[in-house]
Amino acid sequence: MHGKFYRWHIWLGWLIGVPIILWTASGLLMVSQPIETVRGNHLRAALPALQPIMPVAPVLEGRQAQNLTLQQNAQGPFWVITYADGGKRRADAATGKLLPPIAAADASALAIAARSDDSAITSVQRFAADQSPSDLRRDRPSWQVIFEDDARFYIDADTGELLAVRTQFWRVFDFMWGLHIMDLQTREDTSHPILIGFAALALFGSILGFVMLFTRGSRTRRKGD
Repeated sequence: MHGKFYRWHIWLGWLIGVPIILWTASGLLMVSQPIETVRGNHLRAALPALQPIMPVAPVLEGRQAQNLTLQQNAQGPFWVITYADGGKRRADAATGKLLPPIAAADASALAIAARSDDSAITSVQRFAADQSPSDLRRDRPSWQVIFEDDARFYIDADTGELLAVRTQFWRVFDFMWGLHIMDLQTREDTSHPILIGFAALALFGSILGFVMLFTRGSRTRRKGD
């Protein structure tokens, strides 16, 4: 019986060795930095406090609104209107008038204000909602503002909200996360047949190796007798 277990264990080792190495290496890298650092929280400036105002309800353009949120950034207080159809707009909190979409200069100014340190901008590029960059993963029109340290600040092109901060390490982390869950395409599917199958084989191989510790002992005793 020990010989059979040994052969199964060897074959399983060849089969699951690479996934186990990938899981271990990717897991080690992902825990090497605090998640706050990965998310770029150290690059985010503190949000300005909302000043006491008497806000005016925004114009809804005849569209059904799902919710209204009063926010404030470097440009002052504003409404974020989320429509039932999924669209978003911003409106002046003092007058209720709808504001135009964010221009490149606005996106640059908002990104600079959102940073906690002084860093120069190297590029500014707009992306449509259906062409969202792979590291944003939000179905929103956005401005990608890249700084000299390669940190990317994503500004919502309709509302001016800060959607995400992506650092160099975040992109490495994201790739390792894809390896870890064996989904390099979307990096979101944590329950698919390949991952479940390899995880089951790895568990079976580990249990088999543990059982062999006892079968080897009993085999040695029989030889001694």
